Amino acid sequence: MLAPPSSLARLPGWGAEDHAAAFAAVQYACRQAPSAARRRLCAEVLPSGPLGEEAARGFLERHFRAEPIDGEGLLTGYFSPSYEARRSPQGDFTAPVRPTPPYDQAGPERAAIERTPAPDALAWMRPEDLFFLQLQGSGVLTFADGTHRRAVFAGTNGLRFVAIANIMIAQGLIAPDKASASAVHDWLAAHRGPAATAVMDQDPRFVYFRLIADDGGEPQGASGAALIPGRSLAVDPAYHPDFELLWIDARDGTLSGARPAYQRLAVALDRGGAISGQVRADLYVGSGPVAGEEAAHIRHRLHLFRIVPSEP
Repeated sequence: MLAPPSSLARLPGWGAEDHAAAFAAVQYACRQAPSAARRRLCAEVLPSGPLGEEAARGFLERHFRAEPIDGEGLLTGYFSPSYEARRSPQGDFTAPVRPTPPYDQAGPERAAIERTPAPDALAWMRPEDLFFLQLQGSGVLTFADGTHRRAVFAGTNGLRFVAIANIMIAQGLIAPDKASASAVHDWLAAHRGPAATAVMDQDPRFVYFRLIADDGGEPQGASGAALIPGRSLAVDPAYHPDFELLWIDARDGTLSGARPAYQRLAVALDRGGAISGQVRADLYVGSGPVAGEEAAHIRHRLHLFRIVPSEP
């Protein structure tokens, strides 16, 4: 069991935190959902406006404390991708973006769904891009005429997620320390066709989408609030309610090129099909290729702390 710090000042990495940004994240959580446990404190947080570094740190240390969560888990990363798409199948764009079917399709695996016709396809993508769009849960589609639409999560076939990176490692297709998301995507693109399809079909989970206008902002999480780059977590709702404040202490990345650590205050704003357990989280790092490259290298040993008001 982790020894509880007497205050936020004893959290691992607290001294290097951007306390002004952490306070802004607390304000955001209060603005979205001033929970019963934080209502009185939120009444003080919200009118404060932006605080400078010193004032923000002092406020947080006076009004919050950290409660360690038992166990060690895993931090991964995700982002909002942008992919090319077409309005009809052509060339490499052979994978349909499917809406939620009008009938119950719970149970059929990915391979079976992909064999069925798609007359109601919302768009057509390269197969490996669609696979990764399903992993991320949302993203922006750019069509040949330059228009953009945001694909947002609309449901699944109800089957559990299986990480194909582990399967690819076991089959010798990719080295363990090179099994980043970008490396997996590159392998699938290079082997587009039966070989890549056979690998992707090992993940039976299938995600459906709907298309909405793209306003250029950040995507919404399952909480209904827009995600904060670098400060939003997808967590297991069985253990963490929406808008919970958490301190992440994530170190010892296993992927080549990973950052040494992620230590910061974050807000539970999302959920994910692969996120299961009390000490398991997915950090949203933003949108676009730079964020995608960072997210692809996050696979760190994780400890979590709940950040709660010092007084009821």
